[in-house]
Amino acid sequence: MKIITVENYQEMSRKAAEYIVDKVISKPDLNLGLATGGTPKGVYKNIKEDHKKNHTSYEHVTTFNLDEYIGLKQEDPNSYYQYMYENLFKHINISLTQTNIPSGLNENIQAECTEYERKIVDAGGIDLQLLGIGSNGHIGFNEPGTPFTTKTHVVDLALSTKKANARYFDKINEVPSQAITMGIQTIMNSKEILLLVSGKAKQDAMVKLLSGVVTENFPASILNQHHNTTIIADEEAMELVKNMSYVR
Repeated sequence: MKIITVENYQEMSRKAAEYIVDKVISKPDLNLGLATGGTPKGVYKNIKEDHKKNHTSYEHVTTFNLDEYIGLKQEDPNSYYQYMYENLFKHINISLTQTNIPSGLNENIQAECTEYERKIVDAGGIDLQLLGIGSNGHIGFNEPGTPFTTKTHVVDLALSTKKANARYFDKINEVPSQAITMGIQTIMNSKEILLLVSGKAKQDAMVKLLSGVVTENFPASILNQHHNTTIIADEEAMELVKNMSYVR
């Protein structure tokens, strides 16, 4: 596990975007795993700016998003489909047919999980997976207690996760109670993982992650066992781990 400490959110976003752009340039047909929420917004902004300035091509890139709410239509402003379209896809030269986001509207949601997993496998797996981390250690929407062996599946969202996402909705009771998400095993099957961590609210999560203790009660801890993980974290997120005797 490689850790890159940066000054602030803006530098984290810039560094992560540069990392992703370099991967796309070196492998134009990259299978790229993407995340949503507040953390990666700055990354996507920087990718858009690079595309406009340097014309980095995404013509042959295929994307797979981590998750989607169950029950929201694609055009819903709070759906992750809409998030990705507005924050990235409409600004770069990627065909929407090469973007993959699980559907939370499939009447047979288990079939949707199976099909999404198949798509990832048939594409040859994910080359680089972008991740954030929840304050409770969730990655994707894999809440504490999720078995490490899970593949794409349906999850009940923890109250802490709903509260964290409530800022995007008018009321917390409008936040869906379930989502479809890549499983932890699916994420771990990625050839490379890029984890972004920013802000005071993630300090405790960083302490738990970097303690090296691997437990299903803190899903992100499994990243300690991935062979190729890079963490880009800002100084505020790293504040509590400065004095840890953490050596990798």
